Amino acid sequence: MFPLVRFSASSLRSISIADQETPRPAKVSDMDGTQLLGQLASALASGAVEVVDLSAPLGPDTPLIKLPPEIGKNTPPIEIHAISHYDKDGPFWAWNWLKLGEHSGTHFDAPVHWISGKDHPNNTTDTIPAKNFVGPACVIDCSGEAAKNHDFLLTVDGVKAWEKTHGDVPPNSWVLMRTDWYKRNNSEAKFLNVDDKGPHSPGPTAETIHYLIAKGVMGWGSETVGTDAGSAGGMDPPFPAHTFMHQANRYGLASLCNLDRLPPKGAILIAAPLKIVKGTGSPLRVLALVPRH
Repeated sequence: MFPLVRFSASSLRSISIADQETPRPAKVSDMDGTQLLGQLASALASGAVEVVDLSAPLGPDTPLIKLPPEIGKNTPPIEIHAISHYDKDGPFWAWNWLKLGEHSGTHFDAPVHWISGKDHPNNTTDTIPAKNFVGPACVIDCSGEAAKNHDFLLTVDGVKAWEKTHGDVPPNSWVLMRTDWYKRNNSEAKFLNVDDKGPHSPGPTAETIHYLIAKGVMGWGSETVGTDAGSAGGMDPPFPAHTFMHQANRYGLASLCNLDRLPPKGAILIAAPLKIVKGTGSPLRVLALVPRH
């Protein structure tokens, strides 16, 4: 049902962001920084800058990836249990305990999540520098193509065509693939879209991930259950978004929502995972600051 996954030495070509020259941003004086933050606060209060929620609800009905047993063990279903609810177990308060995997729902992938990123320093959710959780967003609209072809793959030519219209993908940005796939996440069957040939969902080619890493991006995000296409298990190497992004000590965001509410450029992404000790990832509330025109 799923393609057999094979790793080879040639599949794991070495790519390191540290080996590439990334332009340094211009310095902002303390006074300029204070003014900028004040202007941002005013824009948020007035509605000139909108906060857009890019996260799916997290609960027992949240779609979760389903791996075939020959590949590995699956994450458990999400459970939410009451500790107390204004009752004998706690008369004045309500709180719950949770059972869930790190990579459940809208979630963050740290480099240690993948074998290609396991040896990097600061590769877990509790050690990644906090500044890496905030950055500009580049949204590449592939919704039309994905609606026609559930196995659509974003190529380098597709990214270059986007850049021709919107300008280069800047260093330290998040590149987000809009497919409107999030509109399926109220049904696990529709969201995973599996048939006798395996899962069918859009994603990037390996060459596209290489191209974006060479640009110095912060990470890659998608609206599907994972950062790779449904067919990625049969690619060379398997799951290239995971393999190469994490090999470069970069990050992933999966099961994003509402990318249709973001402009191609101009939004700021805030994607801070829980500070889980030695965490390979985390569910999170991803937000975007979007100028309202």
